[in-house]
Amino acid sequence: MKLKGLRWWVVGLVALAAVVNYIDRQAFGALWPDIANDLFPEMDKDGHKEIYGIISTVFIISYAGGQALFGKIFDWIGTRMGFALSIGVWSVATIFHAFAQGILSFSIFRSILGIAEAGNWPGAAKANAEWFPTKERALAQGVFNSGAAIGGIVAYPVIGLLSAYLEWKSIFIVVGAMGLLWLVPWLYIVKSGPKTHPWLSEDERKYILSGQKNQDLDEDGEYDEGYVPDTKTLLKHKESWGVIIASAALDPIWWLFIVWIPLYLSEVFGMDVKQIAFSAWVPYVGAMIGAIFGGLLAKNRLTAGWSVDKTRKMTITLGCLIMIPCFFLLKAPASATSAVIIMAVLLFGFQVAIGNIQTMPSDLFSGKIVGTLSGFAGMAAKLGAAGLTVVVTIVTTGGNYTPAFIIGGVLAIIALLAVWVLCPKIEPLKPKA
Repeated sequence: MKLKGLRWWVVGLVALAAVVNYIDRQAFGALWPDIANDLFPEMDKDGHKEIYGIISTVFIISYAGGQALFGKIFDWIGTRMGFALSIGVWSVATIFHAFAQGILSFSIFRSILGIAEAGNWPGAAKANAEWFPTKERALAQGVFNSGAAIGGIVAYPVIGLLSAYLEWKSIFIVVGAMGLLWLVPWLYIVKSGPKTHPWLSEDERKYILSGQKNQDLDEDGEYDEGYVPDTKTLLKHKESWGVIIASAALDPIWWLFIVWIPLYLSEVFGMDVKQIAFSAWVPYVGAMIGAIFGGLLAKNRLTAGWSVDKTRKMTITLGCLIMIPCFFLLKAPASATSAVIIMAVLLFGFQVAIGNIQTMPSDLFSGKIVGTLSGFAGMAAKLGAAGLTVVVTIVTTGGNYTPAFIIGGVLAIIALLAVWVLCPKIEPLKPKA
């Protein structure tokens, strides 16, 4: 049996995993007002925010460690079993949230969830490097990132709908079960990589492998293993640090919104759980459109003959230039509606930029080391996000989010500089003489 367009089935399943990933992680923020009132009835809103910030920081720090860990795991056991391990563990951890009784137990379960959910991103980068030619990678990454955005879109309405019928503990069990169901089609369809998959047509196999320019080290037109440095050598390349620093600066912007949108809407505009559920999804529509647009734009330019270097830098710059003015507009939005629309535009720009940054490891190195570099970049990104979460908890006391938005604008500038300064030319790297 041959399955036409098998590579798109693979990235489609990875994108679906991202949808599940975001429903699982967003359930905590969406349900927090109910959880806080149930478990900490004696505290005021600032007390609830402090606990929320502590548990969220634990999650993000664990997520950071999980990025580096699962980057190595994916390079070690492969894409198929790496995803099975990652989503299996995080689904069980989500179910365990139903049994949390306080800060400690919630922190433990959120920590396990963070470590396992982190595998989704280096896993996606590795699947992208294995299953797609260079010219399609930004689009494939955009499809995957749109899964994260779709997860953000549907998470709040799904949680809001479930909250009308179930209490918060039962909701964690329901959403955790979704990931276990995902394992069935994944293990059935993704039997191996493209070199040996029995359902892959010879034409598609040749199209995938012959288009992986960074895996043709001797430039003879034939697929080979390419440049696979060890970890120490990998980190000696300034381009690796360009990817790591750009990720560390830009990715916290995403976390600024996925962590704090519910509390922002609650504190600034007085929304309750159900109102948040049916408003907080709007920014993710912008993110979804941006993910696809950034990928299509990159594919269009590469097909038109632009170099990878010019294409990546143009799209990353465009995304950052969209984001920066939005941060200043968020300092004084006229209403909740205008605030969520501005956030939608901002996250559109974010996804245009981040999708192309996330393809850079596969632009620079062989697929056998992509997971490792993506893991290091992801770890740095989540450590940055953890630090930003702590800072936001402090600087937004009383409901003033202006300092947080100023920090976000500065981070976008830093990410842009990292790409332009540390990656003078984005192209397949070779061993240093």
